[in-house]
Amino acid sequence: MKRRAFLPLLGVAPWGLAAAVRSPFRLMQPEQLHFQDDGIIPNNVYPLLVYRQAFTTRDAAGAAWLEQHFAANNWTNSWRNGVYNFHHYHSTSHEVLGVYAGTALLHLGGEKGQKVTVQAGDILVIPAGVGHKDLGSTDLGIVGAYPDGRSWDVNRGLPGERPKTDKNIAALPRPTTDPYLGKAGGLLTTWR
Repeated sequence: MKRRAFLPLLGVAPWGLAAAVRSPFRLMQPEQLHFQDDGIIPNNVYPLLVYRQAFTTRDAAGAAWLEQHFAANNWTNSWRNGVYNFHHYHSTSHEVLGVYAGTALLHLGGEKGQKVTVQAGDILVIPAGVGHKDLGSTDLGIVGAYPDGRSWDVNRGLPGERPKTDKNIAALPRPTTDPYLGKAGGLLTTWR
């Protein structure tokens, strides 16, 4: 059967095949986790976003895919490692974490926050100010990156960090792209 005759049987016009393949990727809706300022960790009015099983490539190839994909959406200054095992947050940038290997139990939002299990294939978009900590992981591999390649700081909720960190967070612009979905949604529709 000729391709032009076969594709309409699938409900796909010949010129729409690429769009049909991308469609589930583009329509994925992230989980939204909201955290309040607990007096130690400021958190953010924007929700932390979790894309579950957002990509299938694993290990070194998965890390390379994440770096390229994030960079294509203008989230750069990337690194490969894990998550610190103490509560911390960033006041000078939002952050994306792509899990390319292993699993972890993360404590998000500070001590009064929520414990969330993540695994290879998951992507988290963490607004500036939102606390995160690794409570335990197995073979964890993460790519982290920042909108516009921003520099990031590490704050632990210690006395004297605030109100400077609060001012930093308030001054940050909303990113112009979602690190996973680009201009097609994600934080562009949830961070208002």
